[in-house]
Amino acid sequence: MDLRPHIDKFARRFAEVEAALSDPKAFDNPQRAQELSKEYARLKDLVGAGQAYLKSIQDLAENRALLQKEPADSELAQMAKEEVARLEAEQARLGQEVQRGILPPDPADSRNTIFEIRAGAGGQESALFAADLYRMYTRYAETRGWKVETLDSSASDLGGYKEVVFQVTGTDVYKRLKYESGVHRVQRVPATEAQGRIHTSTCTVAVLPEAEEVDVELKPEDLDISVCRASGPGGQGVNTTDSAVQIIHKPSGLIVRCADQRSQQKNKARALTVLRSRLLERRISEENAKYAAQRKAQVGTGERNERIRTYNFPQNRVTDHRIELTLYNLPAIIEGDVDPIIEPLMADDLEQKMAALKL
Repeated sequence: MDLRPHIDKFARRFAEVEAALSDPKAFDNPQRAQELSKEYARLKDLVGAGQAYLKSIQDLAENRALLQKEPADSELAQMAKEEVARLEAEQARLGQEVQRGILPPDPADSRNTIFEIRAGAGGQESALFAADLYRMYTRYAETRGWKVETLDSSASDLGGYKEVVFQVTGTDVYKRLKYESGVHRVQRVPATEAQGRIHTSTCTVAVLPEAEEVDVELKPEDLDISVCRASGPGGQGVNTTDSAVQIIHKPSGLIVRCADQRSQQKNKARALTVLRSRLLERRISEENAKYAAQRKAQVGTGERNERIRTYNFPQNRVTDHRIELTLYNLPAIIEGDVDPIIEPLMADDLEQKMAALKL
């Protein structure tokens, strides 16, 4: 696919947006100015990727030509061979960035994200795995400079989480993490297993784009808001005040609880944010007609046969079943190096969308 016409188109539009933003009148309409600013940032990245892509093509041609001229066993040929391999990977990566720019942008991609991890099948081991997943995503967020805030959590008796809800804020959070929704399966020998037998457990992960007030209107008469004492280990201020907030959305039956802040008002605000995000996710699912109205369509019931990914500790293996990707670097992945899985998922999603548009 020849990407040059698209790169030229990005450059022309970038110049138009830049000129529009240089006009002080553009800021008379704050909403329009915000839209132009977002488009400017997006196009700036695309133009940069496009220029780097075209340069990689030129550099690749020069190094391939050098390989044809030089003796195969010469030092110069070896250097050119290494450079060709590097440039091929670079060209493929930059080409994907440019192709993503061709597709209509998903407004949710730039949004902050609500993560919900819940223990599924497997009892206590499932709760421990939920804690592993929580740590994996928080460490991945740290490597990308994102901010993580815990909104609510329910600890299990022997460690781990029955449930943990947290917010991730930063650039392109949902764009990268939306592929994590589903059932995650772990196969390993639990610390409490005396016979050394491998157990299989699951956790469900839901990834929701954070909804704004304009996306979902919450009417006061539709909300049942109650306050209670936060549960958890004693001695902490958050657990000794009536600061936990629970909100029931009467029309949908959704229940949201937030208890991780000392301030009742902060817990209420965060609970409303989670509620809006769940309602937005439900509406999007219904509109797309490929998910059921209930959130379980995204994550399933937590049964072992619904998994999207398997973490097999004895074999040091991680398999994503959606794209039949298998990697043998489980320790690095569980410690937050998730890009080797996310990048192929993004590439597969891009390929499917390009095919659907026949580009």
